[in-house]
Amino acid sequence: MFFNSHDGSSGVKVAMTPVRVVCQNTLNLALSSAKRIWTARHTENVLLRVQDARETLQLANSYMGELGKGIHELTTIKLSDRKVQEFINEFFPITEDLTDGQRKNNLRLQEDLKARYYNAPDLEWVGKNGWRFVNAVSDFATHADPIRKTRNYNENLFLRTAEGNPMIDKAYKMVLAAA
Repeated sequence: MFFNSHDGSSGVKVAMTPVRVVCQNTLNLALSSAKRIWTARHTENVLLRVQDARETLQLANSYMGELGKGIHELTTIKLSDRKVQEFINEFFPITEDLTDGQRKNNLRLQEDLKARYYNAPDLEWVGKNGWRFVNAVSDFATHADPIRKTRNYNENLFLRTAEGNPMIDKAYKMVLAAA
């Protein structure tokens, strides 16, 4: 959404919002619910800032288009229950060389990931496919309680997420390889 007063009394505002603005009420709703708002006062360099905002919105639009294509591709990769279990075993293997504690932890982690794949309410409408598996792994990787919570846990989780979470990246590659 792009907003500007006609008399220059308020700055230019650009907001990322799903609300389609058609009146003052929907404008208020869009501005109050937008997670990201870019503003610029009417100054000498406002046109440069408007150009920056335009480029940012174009990048966001391109990203959303590519994301849609990627989601569609993952939804076309059907996964059997057996394949999902193979993937889960690859993340948390149960092998003879594990201690009892390690085996117990891996079984708990397997059950947690399985529950996120099969029982997540936000994935009810999604078939048994790659999109569902990547989402379940993403939820697990970013929301599961760790076995040990270090002092820097939240900072490390943020960095792993911002730089590309290895577990999510691995799930994505596994699903593509199964196609």
